[in-house]
Amino acid sequence: MLDKLSVTQLALSSGLSKQYISQVKLHKRPPSQKLLDVLAEHATYKTYQRDYFSLFLKSREAMGVSPKTLSFYRDRLSRFVVELDYLKASKQQIQHHLNSIPPNHNGLATRHASYRALSTFYTWLCSEYGIPNPMVGLKAPILSRPILPSLERAQVLSLIEQAHSTRDKAIIALFTESGLRLSELASVDLKAIDFDRKTIRTMGKGRKEALAAFGSLTEGYLKAWLAEYKPNGNLWGINRRGISMMLNRLELETGIVCNPHTFRRTFACLLRKAGVDTMTIKDLGRWESLEMVQRYTRSVTFEDSMKHYKAPLG
Repeated sequence: MLDKLSVTQLALSSGLSKQYISQVKLHKRPPSQKLLDVLAEHATYKTYQRDYFSLFLKSREAMGVSPKTLSFYRDRLSRFVVELDYLKASKQQIQHHLNSIPPNHNGLATRHASYRALSTFYTWLCSEYGIPNPMVGLKAPILSRPILPSLERAQVLSLIEQAHSTRDKAIIALFTESGLRLSELASVDLKAIDFDRKTIRTMGKGRKEALAAFGSLTEGYLKAWLAEYKPNGNLWGINRRGISMMLNRLELETGIVCNPHTFRRTFACLLRKAGVDTMTIKDLGRWESLEMVQRYTRSVTFEDSMKHYKAPLG
């Protein structure tokens, strides 16, 4: 601990002179009891800090968040909890930490991701241990609002036509008609499918059970695939990585953007263009907020909405 703390930090904590502490660091003088007490106190406090962070990660894991989400919290918070005395951090210190984070390779600041992680962490600290939340009133970093790609119906049908197998055609159709996430689609088993109601029972974010709908196109490809393959558990015979690799190959072959997130956006955008209201899309796509639906449907234009306009006065 003596080597980890600077001369200035130790001087401020102990009230001892910098000259004396420098000599102790150089092993020219023995540490006084006062200095030893300060070092012990600091080591204990750091242990408490590490314990809170560890407990937070365990609480997220107990909630059933995905490994990817858990990794997000660990990556976004690790530097913060090491560099700052986060149990006593001020708004100004947190703002300075966020401002020190460089933008990522896409030009979108990763500061907003860190802000969200910190907000969740401090909310948990406040609710579980009564520790004051310095994030209250701290404004989120402003990000640009890019329009992320979604596909037209004709592009999806082209991808299905060029897919190499019945299984791959079923996967693309199901992605687009249900809005399933990759983790949800990859874990579908035969027992979860209700062909009468055209629904799939799935386990979504936070291990929440929900239903996803699909249409006649997906139904046809699913039944054709089941006529070829008798699943023993997993419906597809490949895992998440296998599905991603298949989509990557198809994108290279066709030049059409082809990944799970694009299909989820396409699901939302095609419904909006068909005149389905945002609240209904939220429920069908199992989103937790309307804001998320609006983010996913940003590519829907005024002209798209005009096609479904009905004058209030006739």
